[in-house]
Amino acid sequence: MQHDYDRDEWSPDDPETDLKRTVSSGTQSLQGRAYAYLARREYSRAELARKLTPYASSQEALAILLDKLEQQGVLSSVRFAQSVLRQQATRFGSARILSTLAQHQLDSDLVDRVQAELSSSEFARAQAVWTKKFGQPPTDARSHAKQIRFLLMRGFSCEIATQVIKQGKGAC
Repeated sequence: MQHDYDRDEWSPDDPETDLKRTVSSGTQSLQGRAYAYLARREYSRAELARKLTPYASSQEALAILLDKLEQQGVLSSVRFAQSVLRQQATRFGSARILSTLAQHQLDSDLVDRVQAELSSSEFARAQAVWTKKFGQPPTDARSHAKQIRFLLMRGFSCEIATQVIKQGKGAC
């Protein structure tokens, strides 16, 4: 049995062959690049603009393309924020996640909604992260400081970190 990819003959009307030639020769259109990036993962508007800038003929053309992608629903700040939450909420605190969102220049209303969502589960998430890493309360001041630093570096607040460790001490 012979597959399509085993064909020796090349047809100029074959869109698959044309696509392979376009991608391999590096002459992919700006819109094609945008779709290729967005097919892999969600991007914020600012991040996608940074990635596409070297390939854009002008900033106006890039802005028009990004507007078109947002109107079509292909590029979405809400989906990007949800993606960041899915990836980072189980490992990091609110401060670190909000810092990531701020780097991507998301709308302040969206960031406020994410912050409200994160604050409701902050203690439970911190407790899960602490339990996975340590699982037992600190035995001396050095290990106590180490556990506090760990939670602070993960983006949890000092109050939450202290509460988690205090509760861990009470459990044993």
